[in-house]
Amino acid sequence: MPTLTSAVLARSDWTDRMQAHAERADALTAGRRRRAARAETHPVDDFLYTYYSYKPSLLRRWHPGRDVRLADAADAPHIAWRWYRVDRDAVIADAEAFLTEKAPLVRAIRGILSSTLGRTGSYGCFGLHEWAMVYRDGETRHPVPLRLGGDGTDAVVEAHDLRCTHIDAFRFFTPEATPRNRFTPTRETQAQNEQPGCLHAGMDLYKWAVKLGPLVPGELLLDAFVLARDIRELDMRASPYDLTDWGYSPVRIETPTGKAEYVAAQRAFTDRAQPIRHRLLQLVNPTENG
Repeated sequence: MPTLTSAVLARSDWTDRMQAHAERADALTAGRRRRAARAETHPVDDFLYTYYSYKPSLLRRWHPGRDVRLADAADAPHIAWRWYRVDRDAVIADAEAFLTEKAPLVRAIRGILSSTLGRTGSYGCFGLHEWAMVYRDGETRHPVPLRLGGDGTDAVVEAHDLRCTHIDAFRFFTPEATPRNRFTPTRETQAQNEQPGCLHAGMDLYKWAVKLGPLVPGELLLDAFVLARDIRELDMRASPYDLTDWGYSPVRIETPTGKAEYVAAQRAFTDRAQPIRHRLLQLVNPTENG
């Protein structure tokens, strides 16, 4: 992928892209907005809005991306947005100001993206993090029943080697499950532990895209959101929960067939995630090639 270069979008180009982005975002968030109006919830789809705490309106906001100038943009909404400036009669994201103000955050994101991008994926966890979150616990994290019941769920955990590398999954393990994990990921060691086969690392690309704000083209943000949504579906289908009433068939990771199905999907998500990861890394480090 070549090094990023500055570009100028004619008015017709950027208005068309902004409109197309809004329409795509509206289509992607229609279910969530409809449920919110009815005070309804969804055990799978709502995760991206509740865990990451980003509202549908945020997805609707289109950024042209780093070093992209909007020509003939005196009435562009971007003029009123933070981290934008007028440059040579065009509107452009003020990357220097953003990177200066957000330096610690950007440095952390760069470290995670770079180390994960260069690491070989691991595919032996089988999504057992969701199982470990209810291990020997009378409570569940979602208002749906367990496929195998409490005892059956515990038995699956005890029959497997827990090898979760992601801090934001590991931190929800029950006290009884925590010492069973092969690794002890922490926030401080996240860049050293993150690996591209991890479903949560793939979902987090959406979080990093949001946090990088005006540097990230709107189209890339929505691509990261779609990837996170699709990953979350596998995450829950492979979980101990019975989601058949919601239209989801289980990936029975407690069986050899289920394990093979999970790993195949996991590898496919890695293939989708790595190009997004690389593009995000380029946006915070434009000299990055590869």
